[in-house]
Amino acid sequence: MLNISNQSVAKQINEDFDLYSLKTLHTPRSAVVLTRWILAILIILLATLFLPWQQNVNGKGDVSALTPKDRPQNIQNIIAGKIEKWLVREGDLVKKGDTLMVISEMKDEYFDPRFPERLQEQLLAKQDAIKSYQLKIQSLDNQIVALQENNKFSLQKARNKVKQGYAKVTADSTDVLAEQVQVNIAKIRNDRGEDQYNNGGLVSLSEVESRKLKLQEVRAKLVSNQNKLAISRQELINARIELSSIDAEYAEKIAKAQSDRSSAFSSLAAGEYELSQLQNKITNVDIRRGQYFVKAPQEGYIVRALKMGLGETIKEGESIATLQPSAPEMAVEMYVRAMDVPLIEPGREVRMQFEGWPSLVFSGWPSTSVGTFGGIVKVIDRVDNGKGEYRLLITPKIKKGEQVWPKQLRMGSGVVGWVMLEDVPVWYEIWRQLNAFPPTLKKEPKAALKEK
Repeated sequence: MLNISNQSVAKQINEDFDLYSLKTLHTPRSAVVLTRWILAILIILLATLFLPWQQNVNGKGDVSALTPKDRPQNIQNIIAGKIEKWLVREGDLVKKGDTLMVISEMKDEYFDPRFPERLQEQLLAKQDAIKSYQLKIQSLDNQIVALQENNKFSLQKARNKVKQGYAKVTADSTDVLAEQVQVNIAKIRNDRGEDQYNNGGLVSLSEVESRKLKLQEVRAKLVSNQNKLAISRQELINARIELSSIDAEYAEKIAKAQSDRSSAFSSLAAGEYELSQLQNKITNVDIRRGQYFVKAPQEGYIVRALKMGLGETIKEGESIATLQPSAPEMAVEMYVRAMDVPLIEPGREVRMQFEGWPSLVFSGWPSTSVGTFGGIVKVIDRVDNGKGEYRLLITPKIKKGEQVWPKQLRMGSGVVGWVMLEDVPVWYEIWRQLNAFPPTLKKEPKAALKEK
């Protein structure tokens, strides 16, 4: 009832005063524009949810080199010494073999400036000693051969003497037997003459005495031959003894000569060992003197001197400077989480943002990103870095239309990278992120390495 009365009152007022403002009221234009914008944005957002989004695995790392020889290295001296002179400055470009530093000797055994000459003198003396040992061995060899020949001759001579002794004993034995026969004959004639003289005088006394004298002569000759036979037998025994002693005598002489020869060989071996040591020492001294000049192992830039002052001593194998190779094969060392490693294989494409390089990045839309550079996963480490992260080695992506990595890159520059995986709708990626699901892996990675 109250509403009806109000309407009637308003109608009465309009009729009385002729008011039309209520009829002219309408929605403001700004509200219409805002509404249209909100609708357009909602439509765009809704359409965006169905756009393709490329899943990726992000990681951080540094610029490095693909091969160890291209990475920064510490130059080390081989011998201990004292710094005498620096020939380069930090930042200088050096070639392989250029001298970086000159050092002097620290060990007292190498202080003598004529040390190599003295070693040469010792070497010559030792060579002469070795020659004398060789000559001694040769002389002893000749002596042994001569003793062996003399042994043969002496044995032959002794055998001949034994044979002669046998012959002489045989001859003397024959003479003794013959004289015994003569003695028997002379005795028989003497006995017969005595019988004849005593029994009738058939034989004269002078004949008997002559026969008796003959018997005495034959007996004396028999005794003489027996003595000769005894002497011959004794000489034969001596010849046999001499024959037996010859082998022992020459065996002793030959054994002594062989012993001297073995001693000479031992001295020769010791001399050759000492000669080898001297030659080794001479070579080491020559090489050591060449190590007084510390040289660059390859072409590169001297980044930092680790030993500065003149007169400062350095130990063996101590680092003296850092060298960066001049033309390294660039790569990126990027670290990813262990849970993401199964999704990555060699050949996967990577988009990278280098520190100090302006960029606008949309990780899921790499084609719309600006200032990023392409790469390919080359190596995946088999073990982590101790922090649950695995290292990826990434090389430049060589492809037509792909931007080349900046020449201004330096070793150690920071890098943020995204390993590109598969395409999914935006709504699916939002849903996956909200639920903390891992990226999907539907197919094998592109064989980008073959493009090289």
